Amino acid sequence: MDFTPEDIIEVGKKKIADFKKFGPLAIVGLIIIIGFTMIYTIGADEVGVIKRFGKYSATTGPGLHIKLPFGIDKAIPVKVKRVFKEEFGLRTIRPGVRSKYSRRSYLDESLMLTGDLNILDVRWIVQFKVKDPVRLLFNTRDPLENVRDISKVVMRRFVGDYRLDEVLTTKREEIDDLAQIELQKILDNYGTGIHIVTVKLLDVNPPDEVKPAFNEVNEAKQEREKVINQAWEAYNKAIPRAKGEAEKTIRQAEGYALDKINRAKGEAKRFAMVLAEYKKAPSITKKRLYLETMMEVLPKAKQKYIIDPEQSSILPLLNIGQEGGK
Repeated sequence: MDFTPEDIIEVGKKKIADFKKFGPLAIVGLIIIIGFTMIYTIGADEVGVIKRFGKYSATTGPGLHIKLPFGIDKAIPVKVKRVFKEEFGLRTIRPGVRSKYSRRSYLDESLMLTGDLNILDVRWIVQFKVKDPVRLLFNTRDPLENVRDISKVVMRRFVGDYRLDEVLTTKREEIDDLAQIELQKILDNYGTGIHIVTVKLLDVNPPDEVKPAFNEVNEAKQEREKVINQAWEAYNKAIPRAKGEAEKTIRQAEGYALDKINRAKGEAKRFAMVLAEYKKAPSITKKRLYLETMMEVLPKAKQKYIIDPEQSSILPLLNIGQEGGK
């Protein structure tokens, strides 16, 4: 089919007319598309990381911003004030005052071996924040998986360093602190841009299969502790009492010895004084000693016999005071 110059002109006029009719709509649509691809918003708890052709370009704060359109710039919001939580050995279905947890078992990540070769079901949480959004986006492919994998390795390591009873009771806070320090150190070495807020052991129990045997062992340990405590109680009662009695006996003996020594010293001093007086006047001293002795002896005598010095025998006097005596 041949077209004449007049036909071509007519077609051109028609297209121009169509453009004049739909052109403004196309321009408005293009402006809207450009506006949507240029304007972006960053939330109050976020920062925006701008990629230009996939390479880091800038970081923007909260608010309304403009970037290059048509995918030249890409804005990625990163929550830097939110505290994220990863759970191990459990999953929270509905958080709240009475949180609801999944009934599913996660033993593949919670079963661990202690330092004394016992098996425990260890459940814990890790809370963390983003401290460097650029490192988070450009140094790691999957930050959450990194946190999970490293947390499991670190927790297994530290649980394996302690005995079963220590993990269950006295060393839990120590394990929390050591695991948090080690986890942060590894994440920093890899440049993940993540800050660990806390690591917390929630529940530590033996697996259900060994709980009966474990309970029996615990009961035996408690009974042993009870007997030991009772023995110490009896010891603490008997030993102080025995020590007190011994101390009392020692003090009594010391007092008795001191009394005897003092008495002996006094008697010796008295004898020395009497001897000195005796040497000065022997007859008078003899008489005084005799009289003092009589004064001490006579009051204790029941019967007294006064004998004439010239009397040769005292037999006639023995019946004095008896019935029928003269």
